[in-house]
Amino acid sequence: MPDSPPAAERRGRALIGVVAASALVYPLLVCAVRLVVAQLLTTDVSAVVLWLALGVVCSVAVVAVVRWGAARRVRSPWLLAGLAPPALFELWLLWPQLAP
Repeated sequence: MPDSPPAAERRGRALIGVVAASALVYPLLVCAVRLVVAQLLTTDVSAVVLWLALGVVCSVAVVAVVRWGAARRVRSPWLLAGLAPPALFELWLLWPQLAP
């Protein structure tokens, strides 16, 4: 295949993807811990929404970086469909604070 990139370029792209994804794991962990604190200890709705949104952004960024490193298409409908169950769970947890 004349269009395929050389092996060294593919390997470099994969390594950059792994390093970038591992760099995003710590912010994702911080978002998860802060989300638990906001939900269970302080019950602050605005903090829950903020940390949940940041967690979703970090999750999507990790998947995008891994897919970029593997030279795959980044946009995927399954990525967005995979966010539905956690979003429904968070809505279920927040519903008592949102309902009057």
